[in-house]
Amino acid sequence: MSEQKNYDDIVKALEEKYAKIDQDTDDHLYGLLYSKPITYWDYIQTDALLNLQIQRTTLPDEMVFIGYHQINELLFKMILWEIAQVAEKEDLDVTFFETKLMRISRYFDMLSTSFNIMREGMDVEQYMKFRYTLTPASGFQSAQYRLIEFASTELINLIDYRFRKDIDRETPFNHAFEHLYWQAAGKDHKTGKKSVLLVNFEKRYKDEFLRFMETYNTKNLWTRFKELPEKDQKSKTLIKAMRHYDYTVNVSWVMAHYNAAKHYIDSGIGDGEATGGSNWKKYMHPKYQKRIFFPELWSKEEVENWGNNL
Repeated sequence: MSEQKNYDDIVKALEEKYAKIDQDTDDHLYGLLYSKPITYWDYIQTDALLNLQIQRTTLPDEMVFIGYHQINELLFKMILWEIAQVAEKEDLDVTFFETKLMRISRYFDMLSTSFNIMREGMDVEQYMKFRYTLTPASGFQSAQYRLIEFASTELINLIDYRFRKDIDRETPFNHAFEHLYWQAAGKDHKTGKKSVLLVNFEKRYKDEFLRFMETYNTKNLWTRFKELPEKDQKSKTLIKAMRHYDYTVNVSWVMAHYNAAKHYIDSGIGDGEATGGSNWKKYMHPKYQKRIFFPELWSKEEVENWGNNL
């Protein structure tokens, strides 16, 4: 009887599910007669995934470089997936917020520690050869990473510190975009002319960025935090999670990236320049831009000394 009851419950639940979308349950059940059983490789799309690593050279270690960066982008997608759940949550509470933040931080912890794969996993001479075939492309052009930044904090915290006094919530997004901290890495410091690196990046993503900036202007992680009841904003565990996320993204991960780049670019082989032509040291090192998502959660001293001891 219990099996029959369970079957009836399942059928009833299916009928309710399809009725909500004006569908005939029998049609969907009939379709199951002709559907193929799922396999791991079909579900994960293994063949498609493993055919996305296309080398531009014959140097074997280029495969490490490509595969590693593709893994990064997959992790960025997972991070954005978690942030979106916080952004869209109607009845947001401390437990949900903290759980999602720690998930995101674990992804960035993984990203930080995995840079050894890059730093120790490629032959320096091979890298310094195949990297020139990437010009003018650069990791600077990771759109998902920019989306993570926009979704994490108030836009003012991503503005080049030299222009922050002239930008506020009333500033048009297009104007604010031109003064984001990473713009400086793609411009000639003397003429202000944008590099091919930046021009290509904006041509592909600027419209998407502007829409995303506007959307997350009212539901980024910091804005959602400030919407919590005052007592919840004082939660020690939540504040700890916020600080951990902030430091992991803007110091630990950035420095792991910086040190991996330094290992190769400053190896003495080549011209010491980034493939996209950016001033990579000042762009990447946290002590210069002081990228901080939640500055209100850090002391004045901590903010002033951000990245100075690294």
